[in-house]
Amino acid sequence: MLSWQFSLISCRSVMQITNDVVSPPSADQSIGPAPPDPHRFSTPPHYVATATEAVNNYRENPAAIWYKDNTDPNDPVGRYAYQRLRQTCFIPHVVPKFKLCEEDKFYAIGSCFARGIEKSLAGHKIAVESAAPEFAKLQPANREGSGLGFTNKYNTYSILNELRWALDPDVEFPRDSIVPLTKTTWYDPHTNPTLEFADLEETLERRALMQAVTKRIRNCRAVVLTLGLAEVWRDVKANVFVNRTPIPSLFKTDPDRYEFQLSSFGENWANLEAIHALLSQYGHPDVHIIVTVSPVPLMNTFSTMDIVVANTWAKSLLRAVAQEWAAAHSNVDYFPSYEIVQNSDRAAAWDPDLRHVRGPGVQHIMDLFLGKYLE
Repeated sequence: MLSWQFSLISCRSVMQITNDVVSPPSADQSIGPAPPDPHRFSTPPHYVATATEAVNNYRENPAAIWYKDNTDPNDPVGRYAYQRLRQTCFIPHVVPKFKLCEEDKFYAIGSCFARGIEKSLAGHKIAVESAAPEFAKLQPANREGSGLGFTNKYNTYSILNELRWALDPDVEFPRDSIVPLTKTTWYDPHTNPTLEFADLEETLERRALMQAVTKRIRNCRAVVLTLGLAEVWRDVKANVFVNRTPIPSLFKTDPDRYEFQLSSFGENWANLEAIHALLSQYGHPDVHIIVTVSPVPLMNTFSTMDIVVANTWAKSLLRAVAQEWAAAHSNVDYFPSYEIVQNSDRAAAWDPDLRHVRGPGVQHIMDLFLGKYLE
């Protein structure tokens, strides 16, 4: 039986973006597809170095070499990649672009890794505006789930949506995207459905609370953004992308309402650039953004690909766009949570489902994150 839950790290527990760039025919299909545009992704390299600079990079980088002859592969303090990858928990060489202070306010948005960041920061008595105390009254239906799991944002469209609805005074929340499930319950597809479904009034109250909390990002110097999914769903009637796979019953009651898409590099790039522009305009005057990619794989795929292939494609796309985005802005940095989990010992990193990261693995990531970025 298919599970429709797309939860990310250990969470068992767009402006309204129109369709101007999605699914348009590239040409009249009766005369065949349009010829490829050789300049579509023709962009300059994000880093160019002289030969001298490149050699200096090599010499000064303690993690620049994969393997060397006549070295012990099991040396626990070895500097070569083939030695470091034999350790239980992989520790990447990380050189942060910037430092943050314990006095800074943080905001975490994205998949479940954002919830892990919130918990770790709160444990260090650091202000985390996204973990609002007002959310405490909203308890998950499944008590094993994360209390803040309903705030998860799984794709770049849903992250951008939430920020635009909260920050841009010219953008309104698409009220018609909230849909009835029964005569007494409604569904907000821009949340993660971990809460009990409620009547329309309470559903709208939850929506208003979420947007009120999201506004607090304006006071946060530090924003942590986690990318999770590249498979996305669009509400055709409301003309807006939603957060995750719609509730299965909606495919029966209104089968033509939602459209599935495999998002492209260009679309995710455009969303991240729009997020940067929003935070630059409405956010903290010295905002710093740390972008990560969740290591937790897809629960299932709605493409024709093998789930393992689909997951590799999605994570590769998100990982690449995150790197490019960080390279394009001095106030954006990439943190390799994805690489830490993928290159740690499988038995130590993952639960038996090979999907949820074990507690010690999550703690290892958080300790490294805090150690690198906090002064």
